[in-house]
Amino acid sequence: MATNDEVADRLAELASLTELEEGDPNAFRVRAYLNAERAVRGLTRPAEESSATELAELRGIGAGIAERIREYVDTGRIAKLDELRERHPAAKRALLDVPGLGPKTVQQLDDELGVRDVDALAEALEDGRVAGLAGMGERSAAKLREAISELGLTSKQRRIPIAVALPLAERLVERLKAVPGVGEVAYAGSLRRFCEDVGDIDLLVATDDAGERVHEWLRASSEVQRVIGSGSTKTSVVTHDGVQVDLRAVPPARFGAALVYFTGSKAHNIRLRQRAQQRGWSLNEYGLASSDAPAVTTEEAVYAALDLPWIAPECREDTGEIEAAEAGRLGPLTRTEDLRGDLHDHTDLSGDGVDSLADLVDAAAARGLEYLAITDHAEGLRMNGVDRDAMLAQRDDLRRLQEERGDIALLHGAELNIGLDGSLDYDDGFLATFDWLVASVHSHLDRTVEEQTERVLAAIRHPSVTAIGHLSARLIGRRPPIRLDVERVLDAAADTGTAIEVNAALQRLDASVEVIREGERRGVEFVVSTDAHAVADLDRLRFGAAQVRRARLDPACIVNTRPWEGFRAWLDERRGG
Repeated sequence: MATNDEVADRLAELASLTELEEGDPNAFRVRAYLNAERAVRGLTRPAEESSATELAELRGIGAGIAERIREYVDTGRIAKLDELRERHPAAKRALLDVPGLGPKTVQQLDDELGVRDVDALAEALEDGRVAGLAGMGERSAAKLREAISELGLTSKQRRIPIAVALPLAERLVERLKAVPGVGEVAYAGSLRRFCEDVGDIDLLVATDDAGERVHEWLRASSEVQRVIGSGSTKTSVVTHDGVQVDLRAVPPARFGAALVYFTGSKAHNIRLRQRAQQRGWSLNEYGLASSDAPAVTTEEAVYAALDLPWIAPECREDTGEIEAAEAGRLGPLTRTEDLRGDLHDHTDLSGDGVDSLADLVDAAAARGLEYLAITDHAEGLRMNGVDRDAMLAQRDDLRRLQEERGDIALLHGAELNIGLDGSLDYDDGFLATFDWLVASVHSHLDRTVEEQTERVLAAIRHPSVTAIGHLSARLIGRRPPIRLDVERVLDAAADTGTAIEVNAALQRLDASVEVIREGERRGVEFVVSTDAHAVADLDRLRFGAAQVRRARLDPACIVNTRPWEGFRAWLDERRGG
């Protein structure tokens, strides 16, 4: 079964490859694929249940792309995609992740220098060949060198962003569950610890007699570009996205111990082995070894045998979690269902939003949320911003919708743009009429620490701003964070009561774990938000919950873990009401 996310990923890949093919990120076909991707992600029923004619009737999906969707659903492949992959391999596509390189320049590097991957680009930058290209020069070359170094994009440094790795791992897990004879299936490693980037994907399958079928399935998967190696217990492949996947088949009785072993960091696992040795046992991926060691078939049993409560996967880094577990101070940790509201959400009123106000509210209520803030982009964001009159009209629609429904509290807000001088969209009088305001940095990302810090401090201190969105403006693996004096920013947020957002979009996960931990020490309050631009994005709350679990943030520090009445009281106090 092809999930909507899987279909959308193929459309996104077609957009990226077409961008290279046509040398223009704004080419008609590129935009058509991206529009179709968003449309598929927003579908409320599986795309595979619709005919090409039905798909073509949906907003954002034309007849040609509808045929390609059906081709993938029916065959597991798209001929055009295979053709483009052949001309533009994954290593070449990765050049688009280097800030400052567009599709025309990537093709120029290929045509004139034979540069088709980041390693070759790094060499060409060092020996001066890139600077000698028409339209480049030494200044542009220096910026490229800095970006490659800062983001760690060479093969020796390269990590796979979680936004690429996690959807791929989840697809593979779901498909493996359907292989006959397979029991439990899970991804492990740094991905299960919810690290923001990973070296590869580790998959574990519990089976007594289907090991060969499992390995055969992975080797034949439409996701796989090439097989690195395959044996009776382990298969390693590389996907079309350039991600290495290692699959291990283990007997069901050993699955729990293997999951512990292949999930924890090296340091965490050493601590566990030390505890086992103190009890006269040894611990490895097969379980506890000794004549008097208890049988451990689950993760919980492994930790219990070592006199520890089960430790959440995100916490297994040896950053104090074992001591906290021993002392009974590890929990509670935030679960997705603990998040009562979502406070950063865009409708189709924003230029980059997909779904209507009514559809977004309906989906939020269906997910059990008690409150929702609509925060379309304010007027200062070029192309996607909303002017004052449109905001007021939306406010009327929102108030009317809340009266009609009565099952979810709705806040009318906006996502403001923090100017380089700290200025915000709209005048202060108009800003004071909103229920909730998220202020975010969207431009001038390469300024000094002092400039960036002062602009964010100005927004934090504004009386109408209730939260700072995606604090560092980073895109993991694609754009480095802006330079900030984080301690000054967090102290100001604690002083004013302005919440710092934990943006749950996988490409952001911003604030970072380090910033969350430092913020908690300084008394900052946080809000976990999806930054949804489509109905399907509301499901990102689970990623936000995982991010704050990784930071071991006390749920009491997250304002939207509070029921509506408690949250409203906090908001009234924050706004002086």
